[in-house]
Amino acid sequence: MEQQTSDRTTRDEQYMARALGLAKMGLGRTSPNPMVGCVIVREGRIVGEGFHEAAGEAHAEVAALREAGPRATRACVYVTLEPCCLKGRTPPCTEALIDAGVARVVAAMEDPNPRVSGRGFDRLQAAGIDVACGVLESEAVQLNEAYAKWIRTGVPFITAKWAMSVDGRTAAARGTRTRLTGDEANRRVHELRAASDAIVVGVGTVLADDPQLTTRLPAGQAPHRQPLRVVVDSQARMPIESVLARTVHETPTLLVVTDRADEHRMSALRSAGVEVVRLSSADGRVDIPSLLAELGRRELCSVLLEGGSSLAGSFVAAGAVDKVVAFVAPRLLLAAEAPPVMDPPVNAAGLETMVLRDVQIERVGCDVMIAGYPAEEEGEQQCLPV
Repeated sequence: MEQQTSDRTTRDEQYMARALGLAKMGLGRTSPNPMVGCVIVREGRIVGEGFHEAAGEAHAEVAALREAGPRATRACVYVTLEPCCLKGRTPPCTEALIDAGVARVVAAMEDPNPRVSGRGFDRLQAAGIDVACGVLESEAVQLNEAYAKWIRTGVPFITAKWAMSVDGRTAAARGTRTRLTGDEANRRVHELRAASDAIVVGVGTVLADDPQLTTRLPAGQAPHRQPLRVVVDSQARMPIESVLARTVHETPTLLVVTDRADEHRMSALRSAGVEVVRLSSADGRVDIPSLLAELGRRELCSVLLEGGSSLAGSFVAAGAVDKVVAFVAPRLLLAAEAPPVMDPPVNAAGLETMVLRDVQIERVGCDVMIAGYPAEEEGEQQCLPV
């Protein structure tokens, strides 16, 4: 692949930034496909743009080529992900680029799909097209972090989200609901939901809050689809009169149980339209690796873990958390019965601390958002600019 001069690098970064902005327009719409944006430039002018709008729809390169038409000949194509070389629901993008007669392709990152990785570039180069890769790569990698994990491992990317007081508590007492954060933080939560394929909670959250677990954003930001609502409930205790059960025909709900679940309760919930699946158990609870495998099998790439403290501890103990997003409210919950963010992780006696890397700290209204990725090894924490 070509080496870039500094002038060309600056120009490439400008056009790639535009392509990344286009890719983000597919947020919450493309799964299990990645988000991809494409910009076609000829003689210093943008002649075509596109992004992948939804799984099964035209890929970003094809959409941009349609807009460019014959102006794509000898043009430079900026795309946020290596062009695909496989025939799936749509034809390979490599062949569309070759047929259009483009001169150069600049990609932000290689496709993590083992069936594609590097092969798309090889096909383009074999056709005489100049190829460059790595422009704004870190931004592209973060954009498709959920897709990358799912395509490589078959299990979803888990973002653990919670709201807490300054002293690390989530409610005034167990089994009760206490609103901690303000409107701006709550809007951020709905944006996280809109970007997720599924929301996972424990039955304790359902019993305490009777939540909707839906994405509620202004009309202009309305999601392409609502995420699947997943309740981890080893004994099938979710009430038949709960909001989740009553609205299942509007937004699907999956109840995950173990062999401890009562058959009559499962039958009643199924009759109400709730999908019930029985998985293996560990210490009387739903086995987290089995749950991850089931969600991955359903092509759910990004999962938002919302509650509660017991489930959060189980996910941490299983090493299943890929990202943490915590909203800290300027409040203290001083009652002795106020529950912590998570119960001590089960069977994780050796786990004393979890260090986050690439930490982002941002003020959101009156609250503070802290986001980061669990580090494989302890080391110096790095904060990113916001």
